[in-house]
Amino acid sequence: MAHVSPNMVTTGNELPGYRVVRPMGIVRGITVRSRSIVGNLGAALQTLVGGNISIYTELCEKAREEAFELMLQHAGQHGANAVVAMRYDANDVAEGVTEVLAYGTAVVVEPLT
Repeated sequence: MAHVSPNMVTTGNELPGYRVVRPMGIVRGITVRSRSIVGNLGAALQTLVGGNISIYTELCEKAREEAFELMLQHAGQHGANAVVAMRYDANDVAEGVTEVLAYGTAVVVEPLT
């Protein structure tokens, strides 16, 4: 399966050192995660101490990483070799259940000469 390199993704509209030769459309990666009872209990204990709630931080990071990877795969399936205007979004879909979306515009780029 084709796959876009993470180095070929930018939040900008242009990829420095490259020229967009063909837009391939919007691509996305989506994951839906829930917090476990054990995770909620651990997080509740961490809130008593204050500061960063590492259990939730790890959950969020894992969800973003998975959504990003799925977006790279989707871009590769479209024949792209880069993604521009990449963004993240997150929404609660139910109590304790969160959707994380990574999206952007799949493009074919070539190096500037």
